[in-house]
Amino acid sequence: MGETRYRPHPFSWSPGEGRRHAIGEARPPGGWPDGTEVTALCGDGIRTDNSTFAWFWPTCPDCNVKAHHLAKIPMTPGSQAPSS
Repeated sequence: MGETRYRPHPFSWSPGEGRRHAIGEARPPGGWPDGTEVTALCGDGIRTDNSTFAWFWPTCPDCNVKAHHLAKIPMTPGSQAPSS
């Protein structure tokens, strides 16, 4: 039987394509291997980057809004994704 892992939200974070993105799938232990293609909550297909530096990239504003909505946590004023 598989191990049950604590997952407080229905998304995980992963850097890719120059931003930290929220992913609807559970993050595997240690993260996705570099270059894994996943679809972010913003709808972008990204290739993951597990480097330490990549975790310092800015957060994708669209993923941030969608992650807050899924977590039922209100956005702080001024942190909304820019309107297109």
